Amino acid sequence: MKTLFSSESVTVGHPDKIADQISDAILDAILAQDSQARVGCETVVNTGLVLITGEITTDCYVDMQRIARQKILEIGYNKPEFGFDGNACAVVVAVDEQSPDIAQGVDTGGAGDQGMMFGYACDETPEFMPAPISIAHQMTKKLADVRRAGTLDYLRPDGKGQITFEYENGVPTRIHTVVLSAQHAEEVSHSQLCADLKKYVIEPVAEKWLDKDTIFHINPTGKFVIGGPVGDAGLTGRKIIVDTYGGMARHGGGCFSGKDATKPDRSATYFARFLAKNIVANKWAKRCEIQLSYAIGIAEPVAIFVETFGTETILVTEIESAIREKFDCSIGGIIKTLDLRKPIFAKTAENGHFGHEEFPWEKVITMNN
Repeated sequence: MKTLFSSESVTVGHPDKIADQISDAILDAILAQDSQARVGCETVVNTGLVLITGEITTDCYVDMQRIARQKILEIGYNKPEFGFDGNACAVVVAVDEQSPDIAQGVDTGGAGDQGMMFGYACDETPEFMPAPISIAHQMTKKLADVRRAGTLDYLRPDGKGQITFEYENGVPTRIHTVVLSAQHAEEVSHSQLCADLKKYVIEPVAEKWLDKDTIFHINPTGKFVIGGPVGDAGLTGRKIIVDTYGGMARHGGGCFSGKDATKPDRSATYFARFLAKNIVANKWAKRCEIQLSYAIGIAEPVAIFVETFGTETILVTEIESAIREKFDCSIGGIIKTLDLRKPIFAKTAENGHFGHEEFPWEKVITMNN
């Protein structure tokens, strides 16, 4: 049986990702000085404007305007002709402290919010990620790398990619369709852009999956000059499917960027991935999805659910028992296990939060002892 499944990714210059990166850069700057800070930082970007808002409780001071401008310039919006320039845009800060009603529950080790969080892993790729989102991330990262290296000097920071895989009996076999949209200077022709992006971006990351029947849609409208915050407003947390598994797994709805680890939206989702990945890596299942659910102010999860889609090699009840026996799934336990008080989050706002071995939730451990 053949089926098709698609996942998308976006470049670091996409408006929503600009917002995510600013929020996480501010979070890291605060955690570098105050590891116990409570941070819920939201960012909005639009033409000529950055708004930083949310709830932050800390004893330290960070220059949020400077951090935002530095991040925008680092991304590549550094010229007035791009329509959005880190040197010239307005940066407005409107931040409050965390509600004391929430804080009283968090201070005693409770979760900073209610909700359900999902983690997922499968054996389709070496990083235990679904193939469509893995290749989509590699493609948009390559697009940004080629731009930054000056290989294609007409490229601009905004861009999106989408990969459709053909599956045969649940196994990815080939790429059916590639969609890639790259912001560019006015003067480049569509034919040159298509040829260049195939050669320098798509083929280097996806060649082994491509064949003569693969369909390509490169800048399918024919033109993508106006982009970034000029073309579309950006908001923190609006790319939650890009950030996770490309739609292959369920999602609880909460975003990650700008939040410290007392918020289970972030910490518990990371831990659910850690659990799911190790279940697959230890060959207890070929696919695994973990759900952890929390109540605000309560430390322990109210529920743990394991789904292995019929691929398990041991009983699911045994997997659930092992999770409860071997791991502390309280918010404090998660923070301690993954060491989440450190300023490690800015990098997560690029190219997805999962599948990158430098993050502690991607560590593989032995679960058989």
